[in-house]
Formats: sequence, C-alpha cells, structure tokens
Amino acid sequence: MKTPTHITTLGLAAFLAILPASAQEKATPTTKESKSVATAPAEKPGQAKVQIAILLDTSSSMNGLIEQTKTQLWKIINTFIDAKQNGQVPYVEVALYEYGKSALSKEEHWIKQIQPLTRDLDEISKQLFALKTNGGDEYCGAVIRRAVTDLKWDPSNKVYKAIFIAGNEPFTQGPIKVDGAVKDAIAKGVIVNTIHCGNEQAGISGGWKNGAMLADGKFLTIDHNRAVVHIETPQDAEIVKLNAELNKTYLAYGKMGASKKHDQVAQDDNAKAKAASGASVQRVVSKGSANYWNGNWDLVDACKQKDFDITKIEKKDLPKEMQNMTPEQCKAHITKMAKERASIQKQIMELNDKRTAYVAAKRKELAEKEGNKAEKTLDEAVAATVRAQAEKKGYAFKK
Repeated sequence: MKTPTHITTLGLAAFLAILPASAQEKATPTTKESKSVATAPAEKPGQAKVQIAILLDTSSSMNGLIEQTKTQLWKIINTFIDAKQNGQVPYVEVALYEYGKSALSKEEHWIKQIQPLTRDLDEISKQLFALKTNGGDEYCGAVIRRAVTDLKWDPSNKVYKAIFIAGNEPFTQGPIKVDGAVKDAIAKGVIVNTIHCGNEQAGISGGWKNGAMLADGKFLTIDHNRAVVHIETPQDAEIVKLNAELNKTYLAYGKMGASKKHDQVAQDDNAKAKAASGASVQRVVSKGSANYWNGNWDLVDACKQKDFDITKIEKKDLPKEMQNMTPEQCKAHITKMAKERASIQKQIMELNDKRTAYVAAKRKELAEKEGNKAEKTLDEAVAATVRAQAEKKGYAFKK
C-alpha cells in the first residue's frame, strides 16, 4: 500500500453518524423462544428510515482511518436524532465492510462483510474496535458491487440509502469496473459517496471524484492527521454521569442477554477510552435517543413490540431479580424501568440541546479565528453531506 505524502485518513465513524436501526439481523432463538424474542421493531406503513453502508479500507496505512471511526461513531449516529420525515423520527440501519487487507480472502477480492444492515450499534462499535490493518490490494469497484448486491436495501424511493467508501489508492483498481458497480447502486436508489484519504488533486486523478459523480454522490477529502476537536461544555459531566443510571434500566433476558449486556458496558468503556475526542459524551447522547434499540436482549425495548409476550419466556431466561415474580409483577417491573429510562433519556436530550447550542457558538468563534481554512475531519464532512442528501428525500433537520 503506497501512502501519499499528504495522506489523509478519514474517520469513517462519521458515516455512522447517521445510524440507528435494523430489521436485517435476526436473532435465532430456540423454537420455544421464537415467539418471545424480539428481533427488531416492526415497521409501520411509511416508516421513516435511513440505510447506510460503510466501506472501510483496512490496508496498511489506514490506522488513522480506523481511529477516527472509533472516536466519531457516536457523533455521527447522532446526526439523525432531531430529524423527521413525514412527522416521524427515522431509524437507521448500518452495514460495515472492510476491504484491501491481505489477511482477507483473495477469492473474495480482499473484501469482508463485518455486519449486514443492523440497528445493533454496540455490535458495530465492538467490531470497529476489533479491526486491524495490514497490506493488501484495494478494489473499490468490487466492494461497492458486494455492498449493492449483498445488502437488503429498501425498495422505497423515500428512504435515504447511501454508501460511504474511503481509501487512498486509485479508485479504479481491481477486476470489477467501477462504472458498472456505481450504476448498479443508482439502479437501487443508493447514492455512493467517496472519501479520498489524501489531497484533493490525488483523489481527482485517482478517480474518486468521478466515481462519486457517476452515482450522484459527494467527493470528499479528509485530513486524518488533524485531531478531532472536542469542545467541552458545562453539560458534559452531567450527561456522562446519567449513563450509569440509564444502564440500570436495562433488563437482560434470553440466551444472549448476559453477553449483550456485557457488550453494552464494554462499549461504554471503549468510548471512555476515547474521551478526549468526545466519544463518551456522544455515546450517551446516542443511548438517550430512540435510535439505540436493544429489543433482542432488553425487556424494556422488547415489550414495545406488538406481539411480545412476557409469559412465553422461561423463568431461567429472565433477569435474576424477576425470576420469582408473577407475570403481573414482571409487567409492573418492566413498566417501572421503562418510565425511569424515559425520564433519564429526557434529561439527556435536554442537556444535549443546551450542549449543542454551546458548541455551535464556540465553533463559530473558532471558525472566525481560523478563517474557515482548517480542513474538515470526517465527522464534519460526512454529517454535512448526509444532511444535504437526506433533505432531498424529505428529511427535515433542526437548524
């Protein structure tokens, strides 16, 4: 993998800024559990939705890309918190691919699907933190074709569907022609946005700009060497503090409950490890929104589903504190936790509104000082791109 002198590795987490939900990954419960384990919220007619696939170059020089993805995942997810389409807050499905790493299969063109379209944000975060890089060949056309054909894209033209692909080698490499791959995407109503990890001219000459133009997308370049600026606010500490109380409202059940609860705490810890980038605050804000759904292991979210029946769950699969409760007591306990969660989430959202206003004012000050000359990091560039593209689909954002 050759690294340009001015290489930029974008923080792909930015893509994720747009995410929240999915019905694509299904839990595989036992026959006895099949009617009681929730897999994903049932879609309502005309349900507002967003689908994003992130194609991440994991060849040798992309460590900066991985790091920005880890730190900015939650910030990107929060892009749609205040969005609405036809009066509905959209949920987001996210898919993740890696490509260009020699440890992957040559027969698969050095491509691996890490996650299909999913609303399991903790799993996305877990997989991102597990990513490693090494040398390889980056075939953009091949990975775009895989994402277009593998994933369950919604056929509705009202759904915002987008691919974000990032890398730094020529866009046209590999056995699959880029022109055909992006045309396949457009045929399904999927926009392809390209992010070149390097200077703008290299991205243009390498075909990244042309690839985006062919798929009605946006061509972006990002500076991975620029540290993501987290503006501390008076609300940060209180938001993070509320996370501990929020976690207490999760009632893990079923065969996957304990491990998923563990994953939730582990991703809290991963975000804390990146606190300097604001990841910890942004994760709590995500958890305070409707986009953070865990009905496949949490009773509070699961009980929101129309056909969910608490009596179908064996006592041994309930949380320990509920195993000796009657069905009526179980329902009362879940209702209590739901009310507590709603109250905490409301506090988080109110604090975040104040935090957002504070950050906007500070950013304005910084922009005036820098004269808007500083190159954007991935989270800034992708968030702006997503908003502009989604607005064309009828999604409205708070200004």
